Amino acid sequence: MAPLLRIRDLAEGQWGLFTLRQARAAGVQWRSLARLADDGRIERVAHGVYRMRGGPEPDHLGLRAAWLQLDPAKAAWERLDEPDVAVVSHASAASLFEVGDLRPDIHEFTLPKRQQTRRSDVRLHRGRIPDNEVTILHGLPTTRAGRLIGDLVADNVEPGAVAQIAAEQLDRTYDSPTDVANILAPHAQRFGFRKGDGVGLMNYLLGLVEYRNRDLVVGEARSA
Repeated sequence: MAPLLRIRDLAEGQWGLFTLRQARAAGVQWRSLARLADDGRIERVAHGVYRMRGGPEPDHLGLRAAWLQLDPAKAAWERLDEPDVAVVSHASAASLFEVGDLRPDIHEFTLPKRQQTRRSDVRLHRGRIPDNEVTILHGLPTTRAGRLIGDLVADNVEPGAVAQIAAEQLDRTYDSPTDVANILAPHAQRFGFRKGDGVGLMNYLLGLVEYRNRDLVVGEARSA
């Protein structure tokens, strides 16, 4: 099989992207990749990550390339069910959900094992995320919206920015008020509320942005 066909097969299930290690495993040598790049058939989008030219550029290209770099030998579709998969989190998860206005140029992931990166625009958090707090969003494993809010609070992100994200995700019903309150419960004391009072903390955050449905969602969470 010609090199172009081999890497096209790799890229087909990875948003038009493939890694150098995947190409080598498929029997495509560096010289072949260099010729394809010179011909304009492929382009380098990150260290060791390439994109097939000729089709539309995928959304969140930088985030996708950074995620592929974390496990460059394994195809994207093979990672999704793995317990150690890197999960898009924090500000990057907010970007995928299209909520808030945190910086999308820092790519953030949470992994259960220690891993390092040389990239200044990639931030790795260590932790194991329960399966019920992960969803597949735009083809990437991503923390659910409720978990996202808890992660941002734990990371000391400015409360007003977190509040805006909480309000937007509640408007879009990405997670229920009860889910959000439960996620916030471990952080309640730090904000002056009694231990485990996630509803109180949610009420406080939504008040920062004068959320119009605050009484409704807070009442729903209290009655759950």
